[in-house]
Amino acid sequence: MRKFLKLGAAALALTMVSGGMAQAQEKLSIYHWFEYIPQELLDKFSEETGIEVTMDTFDSNEAMLANLKAGSLGSYDVAVPGDYMVEIMINEGMLDTFESSELSNFGNIQPQWVDVPFDPGRKHSIPYQWGSTSFSVNRDDFGGDINTTSILFDPPADLQGKINMLDSQGEVLTMASLHLGIPQCSQDREQLKALDELLQGAKPHWASFNSDGAKDVLVSGDAAVGMIWNGFSAKARAEGANIEYAYPKEGYLVWMDNVVLLKDAPNRANALKFMDFLLEPENAAAVTNYARYTAGVNGVDEFLDPELKTSPEQSPPADAPAGVFVAVCDEATQSVYDSIWTRLKK
Repeated sequence: MRKFLKLGAAALALTMVSGGMAQAQEKLSIYHWFEYIPQELLDKFSEETGIEVTMDTFDSNEAMLANLKAGSLGSYDVAVPGDYMVEIMINEGMLDTFESSELSNFGNIQPQWVDVPFDPGRKHSIPYQWGSTSFSVNRDDFGGDINTTSILFDPPADLQGKINMLDSQGEVLTMASLHLGIPQCSQDREQLKALDELLQGAKPHWASFNSDGAKDVLVSGDAAVGMIWNGFSAKARAEGANIEYAYPKEGYLVWMDNVVLLKDAPNRANALKFMDFLLEPENAAAVTNYARYTAGVNGVDEFLDPELKTSPEQSPPADAPAGVFVAVCDEATQSVYDSIWTRLKK
């Protein structure tokens, strides 16, 4: 559903030109993840620039891509895809390019996030937030070891039928690959067969596929286990869920969401103003404080909520393995993964 964002008084004022006609309101159209940016920050942008903002939301990288390819490309100015999806969109010719000189705050990007493999040199995107994907377990329902992906794919009896999975192909299949210890984008027939059998065998133990409600089902108790992003888990815990975020020994996912300049953006100049706005430390910190993830911008620390520094969802234990990014597969392998996912969702 499209959300029309309220403007501050400054943005509502119409500028009169010499002929007495009102100047048309400048606009910006955003395609964004759900529950991921504070309304106050969008209001601030409108008040500072006079630009009217509209925003539609999506609940997975794949849903965003499908909608854009179905005809929405050219109606949005910016979107917020994950790392692997940026690479896919570049390969599909769906992104515009910009020069670093077009963003006065480009130098605020942390060095490790400038020359990234999915967008070398940042010609199409800027960092937004980064975090991890794992799962959380309600400690009222289960008191055993949770740091294993068996909780999802071979759950104990206490948890069977009480598991919510993200409705996200890339993340679910990658987590399953980690459980099996096989490479992402495998072309080995036996490994692909094992991946399919694992998922089909685990499916009866799952209650739902739900991304936008991943937090709510843990808070309500409708799910005892939920595959979830670390910031969303922190929000669920803050809302009263007695949950613990897992760092499984088989591995977990890391990701970076990015703001991209879309091809044929109807308001390109305003899109760049918004991207530059998000690279200001205070504004990047406002997103972090709201979403409970981590910014890729220098200078945010002084603006962050103190409790973020001690949040367990932000602090993997010393013996936790390193997280892995979702890989981009070649077209033939991806078609196999698509088939596995389609079978899983039937």
